[in-house]
Amino acid sequence: MRTSAREWALLLLPAVAFVAVVVLLPALRVVELSLTEAELRDGIETRFAGLAPYARLWQDGRWWSSLRNTVVFTGASVFLETVLGVAFALVLHRRMRGRRLLRAAVLLPWALPTAVMALAWAWIFNDSFGVANDVLQRLGLVSRPLAWLADPTLAMAALVVADVWKTTPFSALIVLAGLQGIPETLLEAARVDGLGAWQRFRHVVLPLLVPSLVVAVLFRAVQAYGAFDLVYVMTGGGPGGSTETVSLYAFQNHFRYLDPGYGSAIAVQGMLLVFVVAALGLRAARRAA
Repeated sequence: MRTSAREWALLLLPAVAFVAVVVLLPALRVVELSLTEAELRDGIETRFAGLAPYARLWQDGRWWSSLRNTVVFTGASVFLETVLGVAFALVLHRRMRGRRLLRAAVLLPWALPTAVMALAWAWIFNDSFGVANDVLQRLGLVSRPLAWLADPTLAMAALVVADVWKTTPFSALIVLAGLQGIPETLLEAARVDGLGAWQRFRHVVLPLLVPSLVVAVLFRAVQAYGAFDLVYVMTGGGPGGSTETVSLYAFQNHFRYLDPGYGSAIAVQGMLLVFVVAALGLRAARRAA
């Protein structure tokens, strides 16, 4: 029995209503707040300000700094996660004893709550009691403990390491799904034609993995751009704002500086930039395909 368009609409109505209440209405509220300015009288009041918060945004050096930090964090994290995700997926795709157990173990970091994981990594990178310095000193790679979270460059590197450890399993899972969709007969034909392991990966496997890689990169880029809890727990945006991201800066303006209009403008601007990057990524992927 064929389902009519009206029946399809009725079936989709609960899901559409849920998304509208949970996502659309809050998003519209943020856009509305982004067009206001805060006033301190008897309490905090807002008045309509038009595009003034957005004009202020582009003249804010701290916002530019947070945008630069976000781009660096996103680029480094997504690149490393993609490379490691492909490597792990290739290992997990091989037929070997204990493969199911290994797959489950690889997914454990991704399953952990980000705030809990970030707190653990903050202790790992502690300059006095952290495991990272102890291991590096025992291996003779450093002569004295490093102040990981007190140095601007090292703090960003620590954030990237923690994020890569947390979310590489997601990229590996997406790439593994793409690997399982490649016919074995195609790989066998390439092997018969005399292609080595690297040649098969480069000329056969990698081109067929492009759709999976695009999905993994876009999802991770959007998530990394909106990173908040990891940065908030590990560094709080320090030292000296060197790890402050766009999401954290929006949070600070909204709840710490009591300027919801400007904080919402930062959030909306970040959302628009993510849409632009995602659209450009999809366009590039279609051309590559």
